[in-house]
Amino acid sequence: MTQPTLDTIKAQAKALRQALQARGTVVSHAQALELIARQHGARDWNTLHARLVQRNAPPELALGDRVTGRYLGQAYSGEIVGLSGQAGHRHVEIALDQPVDVVRFDSFSNWRHRLRGTLNQENRSHRRTSDGKPHLTVERA
Repeated sequence: MTQPTLDTIKAQAKALRQALQARGTVVSHAQALELIARQHGARDWNTLHARLVQRNAPPELALGDRVTGRYLGQAYSGEIVGLSGQAGHRHVEIALDQPVDVVRFDSFSNWRHRLRGTLNQENRSHRRTSDGKPHLTVERA
């Protein structure tokens, strides 16, 4: 049996809440989450949430890992040469295999040979571009 995602669990809680409300029993979303957590064998919502986040988290990055991703919309590949901090707030430095041009103007270029950023739990930067996309995404190659 596959492990459900947080979105699936939250959708189940919402459906349970709506079904109970249709039968005249009003419960809060938090109460519905607690009930769903028990159905999945957890003591409470916080326990189930922690379990799901841990299981669905990407693998930890390490020095020397080969990685790929996007930086300011440009695809890259490279190697992690610097790493500090802890999960959810990791500082990473990546030496690129090929430099990437991070400027989108035809008359100007800015080639990067190394990238630096701070990553969240999903290995995406906290900072975002004006269109809402992460500055930096990192995946093991």
